[in-house]
Parts: sequence; C-alpha cells; structure tokens
Amino acid sequence: MAPSPAQAPGPAAGHPPHPGEPQAVHDTLVGVALPALAISARHGQLTGTGLEGVFQDGRRLLARSVLRVAGRAPVPLRGRADGAERAEFLGVLRAPGDLGPDPGLLVERTRDADGTERITLRSSAPRPARIPVELALGTDLADLGSVAAGRPGPELTASVHGTGLRWTAPDGTAVSVLADPAPSAALGAAGLLRWDAEPAAGAPFVLTLRVRCERAGRTRAPGAGRPGGHVLADAVAEGDDPRLGPLLRACVADLRALLQRDPAHPADVHLAAGVPWRLGPVTAEALWAARMALPLGTRLAATTLRALARTQLPGLGPESGRIPGPLRDAGPLLPPRCTGVEATLAFPAVLAEARRWGLPEQDLAELLPAAERCLDWLRGAFDDHGFVPDPWPAGPARAETQAHAHRAAVLGADLLDSCGRPGGDAWRERARALRERFRDRFWLDDPAGGRPLLARLPDGRPLPHLGGWAAHLLDTGLTAAGRQAPGLLDKAQTERLARLLVAPALDSGWGLRGLGEKEPGYNPFGHRSGAVRVHETAVAVAGLAAAGHEREAAALLRGVLDAAEAFDLRLPEMYAGERRTPGAPPVPHPAACRPAAVAAASGVHLLTAALGIRPDAPGRTVTLHPLRSAPLGELRLSALTLAGAPFAARVGRLGLGMVEEAAPGLQLGV
Repeated sequence: MAPSPAQAPGPAAGHPPHPGEPQAVHDTLVGVALPALAISARHGQLTGTGLEGVFQDGRRLLARSVLRVAGRAPVPLRGRADGAERAEFLGVLRAPGDLGPDPGLLVERTRDADGTERITLRSSAPRPARIPVELALGTDLADLGSVAAGRPGPELTASVHGTGLRWTAPDGTAVSVLADPAPSAALGAAGLLRWDAEPAAGAPFVLTLRVRCERAGRTRAPGAGRPGGHVLADAVAEGDDPRLGPLLRACVADLRALLQRDPAHPADVHLAAGVPWRLGPVTAEALWAARMALPLGTRLAATTLRALARTQLPGLGPESGRIPGPLRDAGPLLPPRCTGVEATLAFPAVLAEARRWGLPEQDLAELLPAAERCLDWLRGAFDDHGFVPDPWPAGPARAETQAHAHRAAVLGADLLDSCGRPGGDAWRERARALRERFRDRFWLDDPAGGRPLLARLPDGRPLPHLGGWAAHLLDTGLTAAGRQAPGLLDKAQTERLARLLVAPALDSGWGLRGLGEKEPGYNPFGHRSGAVRVHETAVAVAGLAAAGHEREAAALLRGVLDAAEAFDLRLPEMYAGERRTPGAPPVPHPAACRPAAVAAASGVHLLTAALGIRPDAPGRTVTLHPLRSAPLGELRLSALTLAGAPFAARVGRLGLGMVEEAAPGLQLGV
C-alpha cells in the first residue's frame, strides 16, 4: 500500500519494496509488547511502505500516519528507540511567517507498541499563532506475514467515529483511532484529521492518538493481555565498562517484550523467537533463550518446557517422545534441519540446568516424565553408525546435533540420578561411547592439527567445512556440585578448536562467522553461511572460558560488545560477517530480527560467563570461576536469581571473584 503523492512524507521516505520479497528491517525502529508491535522508519512517519505500522495479534491495525504541520512534513532530525516498547522522533520546521532561516517549530513524536502515539508541537515564537495540523491515517488490516512478504492489502475506506476515524474489514474486524483533543475537522473518505493548534512558548500543543481493535464485539487496545507476574529478574550490571549496564537492561527489556502467552494455557508464557519474522508457537530458539536466561529466574524455563512437553508425540513407536518442529534452512551445504530434533535433545539438558539454578520441586516433578520420554526417543534415534541424524531418521549426521545429543545424555544422566530415577549409568556409558565415536569419525587430521567436520552424509562422506557451529562442541553444561560436564572433544582437539575459533577465517572481529571466510559457499550475509550469529558467539565465549581458554574467550567477548555498541546496545539476531576494519561499524543484516530471543539472552549469557557462575541449588552451593584476565575490568552483577533468592557477585580488576549476596544457607566458593 504505497502512499499517494499527497500523502508522502517527503524525501526521507524510502521507495516501496518489490512485492513478494522479504522487507528490510535493519534500519527500522521496532517497539514490542507482544502481541502488539509498532514498526517505524527513523523519520517517524508511517507511510504504509514495507513493514511500517502498528500490529496486534499478527494483523496491521494502522499502516499510515503522516503528519503535516502548516502543510509541510517536519524535517526529521532524530529517530531512536526508547526502551523495548517505544520509539521517539524529533523534527523541526519553520513556522508560518518566519522571516529568518531558523526553524521555529519543534515536533516531538513518541509511538508505543500498544498503539498510543503522542505528538507535541513546541513553538519558539514570542506570541501564539494558529497553525494547522493534519494527520493522514490509513490501514489495510493485512496479515503480518503478507506484509512481511511485500504483499499488503488494499487500503480500507474510513468513516468518522467519535473523536477520530474507524475502518471495518469484510470479516467484521474494526479498527478505531481516537484523538485527544478532538479534531476541528474529520474527513472520513480521505482518512484525514485536522486541528488548529496555537502553541506558544511554555505552552506546547499536545495531541494523543489511541488505536483500538474490535473483533466479534470485543474491543481491546494493542498489547492488552500482556503476560504478567515476575517472570524475569531486574538484573543490573555495573563496572568499569560503561556499556555493560545499558546492554543488560536492553537485553532484559527485549526478553520481556518478547514474552507471549500460550493461547490454550494462558498461565504459561514463552518467548517469541524474534520480531518481525518468528512470532509463532514455542520453538527451539525459545528454549535456548530460556536456558541462557536462567540467571534471571527459572520460571521462564519451566513454562517453556511445559509448553514443549504438551507437543511431545505420544505412543510407543520410534517417534514417541520426540518434540515435533518445522524444518529450517541450514545453508547451502546441508539440507534443512529439524528444529524439533534440536528441541527434543535440548529438553533434558535445560531441565537439568534449571534444577541447578533452583527450579522448584513441583515444576521438576511435573517436567521430569517429559524429559525421560525425550531420552527414550534419543535411545532409539542413533543410526547404524551410532550418530543422530537430522532431520531424523534419514538426514545427515551433523556435528552440532551430536553435541546436543551428548549434552542430553550427560546432563540427563545427572538429572536421573539426582531425582532417584534409574538409567543414569547407562546414559553415561552412551555418552562415553558417543565421545569416542565422535573423536574418531568427526575429526579431520591435517598437518596444522586437524579440525572438526561439519557433518557426515548418510553415505558416510565427510563435509569438512568449518563455521561458528563448532562452538556447540564446547558447550557441555554443568553436572552435580557445579562441575563442568565431560567435553565431546579431547584436550588436544579442544585446544586446536580454540585456536581455530579466533583465527581470522572464523572470527570477523565482531564475532564468529556461521561459515569460515575461505570455505566454499561463504556469504557474509548468509544466515548459516557466513553471517555472525550472536548466539553462537556467546556459546563459544562460555565454552572457551569453561575449558580454560580465557584469551580466546576474551577476544570474542570484546568483539561482540563492540558490535553491540554499534547497534545501540540492542543486539540483533545476526549481522554481516564482513571483516572488521578500523573506524567502520559492523554491517547490519537486512532481515535480522531485532529484538530476537536468543540474541537478547546471549547478552545475559556473555556477562554471566565473564563471572563464571556455577550454581548447585540442590546441593546448596555456588562457586565462581571468573575470567582471571578480567577483560571487562571490574564487573558486578546484582539482582540475579539463584535458589529462589536474590544473587549478586563481582569480579575485580585482578580477576578475583566474590559473592556479595546469596540465599541463606548457600555455601559459597571461588
């Protein structure tokens, strides 16, 4: 729905995107309070171009909101996010009758995800003057998926309604925009509201718009029914690096903005994978994000696991216990992977780690049978070579999938033992056998020290291409008493992989590329073939730190923090893998979700990895293994949650850790 020439906001607006193509979102401002969101260009006008608009429940309620003051669009000066839910815009123009070159009118706009917009007109003129203000409004009530693909609907015709306008779709859905103060004139057919403003020094003109949606006689504002309760703690980061506090605040705010209810079970919440592309049912990404957000509390992990458990396949056959999930593109080298296999393998590991952080016993008792069913499925999922194919049962054996299977076996064994359930020893033996097979069949020897394979195809052929996926080979998790679980690689292989991860072919300077720069098929914008995925880099930092490779962990950590600064400390899902050069910021990816659940949770994961927090709430202990080089200088994290109580710890400039606040009776160690 491209704006007509009379509606266009001026040169700041972009050209309409080509229909049928995904819309670029890298330079938009996204306010999120699911199920509502507002997507705006940085000039502040909603023109109906691309993904611009106010959305609720996946439908665009307002596509166009073009402001003109005295017949002209304000000159845009600044557009920025103000928290996760709001964007604010600043513009100026010359007032009617101004004789000099200076702009005399300041226009401020704020737009919330809940559909509220506030416009403030300030004048520097010495006396009041009547200034016409116009808003051209419009909507198509199109589905978000269609808008995202460049296929908006036709603009609906408005009618005058109360103090604003109203549009009605053929299915009976109606949208109203109500204005305060009431307009002096309203033209329904043109979708136009007018006011005669008289701003004066110290007495600005303030206009407030509110969007309401009515379906089947039920009216509500966008954002109504947001998940309530204290799902995530208000964690605070302080220290020598001034970026850390704002980064953690932005990460927690983005996670909260992405919370959505399970429609069939409103008491349960989970994270949407990311805005604007993945707002559907609970996914593997939501589970990974909940895992990395465990220092903010265990409730999110519990409700996410509960939602996934309800989707487990029943019965007694080979599919029993598997969590279904869609296929997702895995890049040019491999067929699509199954997100359900990923979630099934992650389930027992995340439950085991949530228990370490203090998951309540009633949640553990409810979720343990589902974890056992995941392990039962894994027992029968190995192929003839002793590996887990993905997609199951006839896909390639991917190294990343074997890492997930190994973690599920090791942490699953620990979970079974700690809950008094049988089978722990058998799963430890399976994990040991998988380690031996992997070290033999998934390691390619060469004169430089070797490298892990990306995958083995069903016929046994190896794919030797190296990428950021290799970080998952270092992700082991914690077992009893906060001890690090056995690694999938041996010591020499781990040391070699640590060097490979920070070599220029993989480390862009801003984080790990999804595929090495010199590998066939490398594309710096490929989401699985060269772009930097923040999640993989965070996993690498934590894994390298746990394995004792602090120099490599610190290098990747600093790279991601520098990238975050370039993105206003609101981490996107991914960005281009272009090599870092002095003075140039990282290149954004046009289709990256921001906010994204795994990216926001990665910020939490990175900071807690720097402190090296190893909890064992059931054993009433917690230890710190901070990065001794203190790459961030002094760092203090407070208002975390461990064992159901506030937790705070710091690492000093000399790399010494200290627990400052913890649950009563928790034994502390460093």
